[in-house]
Amino acid sequence: ADEPIFEPDPGDTPLWQATRVTGLFSAEADFESLAQSLSAHVGLHYGHWRHRVIQDQAWERAWMERFKPIQCGTRLWVVPSHHAVPDAADVVLRLDPGLAFGTGNHPTTALCLQAIDALVEPGWRVLDYGCGSGVLAIAALKLGAESALAIDIDPQALLACEDNALRNEVAQGLQTSTPCDVAGLEFDLVLANILAGPLVQLAPMLATAARPSAKLVLSGILESQIDTVEAAYKDAFVMSDPMLHDGWACLMGARR
Repeated sequence: ADEPIFEPDPGDTPLWQATRVTGLFSAEADFESLAQSLSAHVGLHYGHWRHRVIQDQAWERAWMERFKPIQCGTRLWVVPSHHAVPDAADVVLRLDPGLAFGTGNHPTTALCLQAIDALVEPGWRVLDYGCGSGVLAIAALKLGAESALAIDIDPQALLACEDNALRNEVAQGLQTSTPCDVAGLEFDLVLANILAGPLVQLAPMLATAARPSAKLVLSGILESQIDTVEAAYKDAFVMSDPMLHDGWACLMGARR
């Protein structure tokens, strides 16, 4: 229903008022006794449980079928490791789903990748704040950026980012870090694909990290949140028309 829950604060585990829990058990498990045991632990009435049999299949193949090459802009393609590179692909980023967010399939990531494909010039220095899998920073490096600083609060994301950079042979240009003060550092491109609330809070810091005329790409923003986020950045950046896809927005600007 209309009960949005977005990125929680560290240590918080917010739940919806109506939450569906799904578990996978062996086919030999006795449903009656299992449901009674779960009911006692969770505090749900026995009648709330439903079950069905899932036929076995080649799970690895089923996973692969869900992820196919994605073209992002005119040059860049994101290609899973199990898939052949399309003949039309110019710049190829190899990436598989993992623990960290960012495969190119979500509208926010796809919009950012399109913007990066259109913007990045050789020799640029890039900041990717909230890097997740590192897909944005790695894409910028593959497109000719000289260096990228990838920042995330999740240590697993930083490990995934480093691994993906190695796989794409751009590790020499990548630096990872937990959130830090970027005062004194200047970047040609500032990327942040997170959420509207954090983007508003980070606006002063991201503005100081952008050199004059630097490009800004922000996403993780619902269409209804565009005005709020733009208001936080318009004093420091000349904002362009947003890019929209499936209810999500990507904002772009140039440092004043």
